[in-house]
Amino acid sequence: MLELVDLHYTYPDGTSALRGVSLRIDAGEKVALVGPNGAGKSTLLLHLNGVLRPRSGAVQIAAQPISDANIRQVRAQVGMVFQDPDDQLFSPTVFEDVAFGPLHMGLEEADVRGRVTLALDQVGMRGFETRMPHHMSLGQRKRVAIATVLSMTPSILALDEPSAGLDPRARRGLIELLHSLPQAMIVSTHDMRMVAEVFPRTIVLEQGQIAFDGPSATLLADAAMLLRYGLEV
Repeated sequence: MLELVDLHYTYPDGTSALRGVSLRIDAGEKVALVGPNGAGKSTLLLHLNGVLRPRSGAVQIAAQPISDANIRQVRAQVGMVFQDPDDQLFSPTVFEDVAFGPLHMGLEEADVRGRVTLALDQVGMRGFETRMPHHMSLGQRKRVAIATVLSMTPSILALDEPSAGLDPRARRGLIELLHSLPQAMIVSTHDMRMVAEVFPRTIVLEQGQIAFDGPSATLLADAAMLLRYGLEV
């Protein structure tokens, strides 16, 4: 479903963010991406739908390298959800935000409405179609941001710090939502309790390289490894 092959990326100021990252994620697999700030987690996620392009190496979605020719299809297939939902929600109403992607796919109005209804159902936000996103709670806006990518019927979800800033009830609702979604998923997070509950596999990034890739239970049970990578349960 998703494969990175010897991925390297250096920012224009000379900062080396990714240094030879290779990984594979299969259909339906849920993977946590953890590590200290500056490890390269967000940079990696931004490569998955072509927001950033590698200096060397390759990103392949369903065995096809990302290119200018297929970038629109890739962005429909890989749903990127940013840490701050306000970076994703810009329309006057929830309906218009969730409908934006399907409309730009050229779908008929009935198909667009069907996709919006289904996506809002999936995130538990049906009935909020006419609400203004900026009048909603952070947890509600995060759910709507996820709905904006679900309406594109992606095969892969890439989420950056989805539980950041949520109160306990909203966080619990997010965990239940992530459990319920069938898509392959790679999620950057510092929330190790969420990792334990949702993600069977964890990848640790350190200084732009993979330091660990294996069962989450193995990582969480190893106090020395958690200390080494600056992770806390």
